Amino acid sequence: MFPIYDVIVVGAGHAGCEAAHAAASMGSKILLCTMNMNTIAQMSCNPAMGGVAKGQIVREIDALGGMSGIISDKSMIQFRMLNRSKGPAMWSPRSQNDRMRFAEEWRLALEKNPNVDFWQEMISGLLVKDGKVCGVKTGIGVEISSKSVVLTNGTFLNGVIHIGEKQFGGGRTGESAAKGITEQLVQLGFEAGRMKTGTPPRVDGRSLDYGKMEEQFGDENPEKFSYLDSTQPLKEQRSCWITYTNKEVHQTLETGFDRSPMFNGRIQGLGPRYCPSIEDKINRFAERDRHQIFVEPEGWNTVEIYVNGFSTSLPEDVQYKALRMIPGFENAKMFRPGYAIEYDFFPPTQLKLSLETHLIENLYFAGQINGTTGYEEAASQGLIAGINASLKVQEKDPFILKRSDAYIGVLVDDLINKGTEEPYRMFTSRAEFRLLLRQDNADLRLTKLGYDIGLASEDRFKKMLDKKSATASLINELKQKKMGPEGVNSILESMGTATIQEKTSAEKLLKRPQIGVRELMSLDEDLRESLKKYTKEVQEQAEIQIKYDSYIDKEQQMVAKLSNMENFRIPHRFDYLSITALSNEGKQKLNKIRPETLGQASRISGVSPADLSILTVYLGR
Repeated sequence: MFPIYDVIVVGAGHAGCEAAHAAASMGSKILLCTMNMNTIAQMSCNPAMGGVAKGQIVREIDALGGMSGIISDKSMIQFRMLNRSKGPAMWSPRSQNDRMRFAEEWRLALEKNPNVDFWQEMISGLLVKDGKVCGVKTGIGVEISSKSVVLTNGTFLNGVIHIGEKQFGGGRTGESAAKGITEQLVQLGFEAGRMKTGTPPRVDGRSLDYGKMEEQFGDENPEKFSYLDSTQPLKEQRSCWITYTNKEVHQTLETGFDRSPMFNGRIQGLGPRYCPSIEDKINRFAERDRHQIFVEPEGWNTVEIYVNGFSTSLPEDVQYKALRMIPGFENAKMFRPGYAIEYDFFPPTQLKLSLETHLIENLYFAGQINGTTGYEEAASQGLIAGINASLKVQEKDPFILKRSDAYIGVLVDDLINKGTEEPYRMFTSRAEFRLLLRQDNADLRLTKLGYDIGLASEDRFKKMLDKKSATASLINELKQKKMGPEGVNSILESMGTATIQEKTSAEKLLKRPQIGVRELMSLDEDLRESLKKYTKEVQEQAEIQIKYDSYIDKEQQMVAKLSNMENFRIPHRFDYLSITALSNEGKQKLNKIRPETLGQASRISGVSPADLSILTVYLGR
């Protein structure tokens, strides 16, 4: 009935879709298993992609040849570049998306790939032989063989939904939980844990009074995620809205605390620290009179509204009363209440940097099964797992991104070396080289890597080379172009920047904080005409590289210093336990995580500098 697949992907959320697309695009034969074909790439929580650090991840996925950026662009209803008032390392693209179109575009993209097959059924177990995974077993007992398996189960593994004192099994509202896989993996020696996440109520937009809220517009000149020209920037956008809770809202919510599964102990799993429920917020920040609520449309044509900032698992009657006390929500009609969901995860210290498990060969984990939260974090792991499952089948070396290569590299490195006790979310502060890992240069950093492994297309690679060449040409032009005091000093004075006493290059003037490419154009007519031949993207890239040249150079020097440790490989079967000079904690952590390089070993919590020195000596021998 079935061929032997190269890769079986279990779960069709953001991680599963990226894994299936990547492996299939690299030539592997894929089976994508989902419990419901109608919920492929479902935006289970907010209808948005990107944001601080997350937007950088979406651009990195795109640069490597993944699909999240393209799908986001095709289903976008609003675009904003966050943190424009800060330096370029902090600029973060974010989109509001049409939930239905997002899922539809992902499904159509996968169906267009001839290497992707589908199977709609719960997967209840793995087929394992001699320490290798060799397929999956479905809920009705069908066995399907494969050379590798990627598990991207999201919140479905033994998922339990909580609404007040009510609790019932489910991986998402209206969908069953997945059973069997956790129990088998634990039997095989894996360590498992429980986490929780939540979602807010959805309401009828026709019942809201937007006159009592602040309108939040998209950018005047919206951009895109994808570096490709597969879509055009939005010509029209839908607004979001901002309102606030108040004391009355908080007091009403508090009346349900005795029935809250968070406070009466029914929920054991740890929730996301940086995206707390509304009851958690008013409990932890009791001194605050109000909290921000973002009112987000779910699409172009639907009236459904996502109440961002009101995630809750309180009883539905309490949710309803409290909602109606928020300005603009006095007559709100609820489509469905918010809820919390508890689910199984597997501490990611049990994985290699390729996301393959240590215990079972050819078995990969990606997404919330690894203890992360967020569509973008899940999608990036799916991409890496799909790439590496395909490479393993082709008997090629794994694809590993370093911390200096990408936010995706930071994410995977953090998970494997530090683990996580609460849902992991990416922030710019987690990346020590964030000035190198900007959203504007993801293609310059990563597209060649994606092209070399057969994922990024020829067109994508050529487009990156053209951008790189044009940027270098523009920077050189700005270095050569000289301007004298008589022509520019009056304009420089009007800009609030110092005048010049001698001929100065356009490049030097561009280093000034008051001057950008647009201001340069006003200084010299010939230069203005010359700059017009470069795209806005190239102009921006040249400006950033010139303005931050010394800072970028310092970070690159730091990367070079650390590269020796990153390139110092440790044999996989190295016997840490036999080195008596290592600390007991160091031995345990090194033996459990089995770092692939000395650099990775240095980042493991519990491995001291002394342990590292001893390890270096033994490896040198």
